[in-house]
Amino acid sequence: MEAILKVNSISKYYGPQIALDKLSFDVHKGEVIGILGPNGSGKTTTLSIILSVINSSDGTFGWFGGLTRESANKRIGSLLEVPYFYPYLSLEKNLMITALARGAGENDIQRVLDEVGLLKRSKSPFYTLSLGMKQRLAIASTMIGDPEVLVLDEPTNGLDPEGIAEVREIIKAQAAKGKTIIMASHILDEVEKVCSNVIILKKGKCIASGRVSELLNEKQVVLVEAEDPEILIAQLRQNSNCKIIDRENETLIIEMDNDYSPSTLNSWLFNNGISLKRLEPKRRTLESQFLELISKPEN
Repeated sequence: MEAILKVNSISKYYGPQIALDKLSFDVHKGEVIGILGPNGSGKTTTLSIILSVINSSDGTFGWFGGLTRESANKRIGSLLEVPYFYPYLSLEKNLMITALARGAGENDIQRVLDEVGLLKRSKSPFYTLSLGMKQRLAIASTMIGDPEVLVLDEPTNGLDPEGIAEVREIIKAQAAKGKTIIMASHILDEVEKVCSNVIILKKGKCIASGRVSELLNEKQVVLVEAEDPEILIAQLRQNSNCKIIDRENETLIIEMDNDYSPSTLNSWLFNNGISLKRLEPKRRTLESQFLELISKPEN
């Protein structure tokens, strides 16, 4: 499948500071890509470069097989910074300005307000909106003209749980329509719920990428307890299929090879004189995988 976006070894330097270091990735039609990383990892810099807001120091990128910047921008809706809305103008009139700027006309305004759940507030002044509503309006502005791609920088930043859930449903609805979405976020649970693919950055470098399901299925994680934790630890260290990754009081958190089942572990321990009080599979989350990757020392 032809890539909608191809990023080839882009780097960005600010004097001696390396903001991005030879980052490469492809985005295909219909994918929902989450770009993750701690503060200063290069998420916003990446989005700024692919949106031509700033120039890269090295490397190249291309949209839609090499369209010009102007032609590509007509097919992309973006939310990189909080857009400016006029406080005393209605939602409808604020979006009319956006529509005219994008050359999209006025016919699309009612549609996007409906899709973000703000149609009933179309005549309300912007200043009367809650923070969550303002963010939904900002996303609506990116949807004017029905672009094929949405690029969103921290779309749920600062929102309460209800606002986060509302934005999540908007993004999922757009993805269900076949839109390609690239979003940077630090809310790992939301990325896991929304994104099909993920790119994890650390100090400007990609340290992991791929489908979310693949990243989460690398190893099994189980919780185990026995009467004597120290004897259990000593025994587990003799099993090459297991690795102790953490301990919480008497509970050991261990990582196991995918072809080594919890029942096999239980039998092996029993045969070696250890009866478990607890053996509980733990669902691996994107957060646990992310924290494990971020905490690894650099080469």
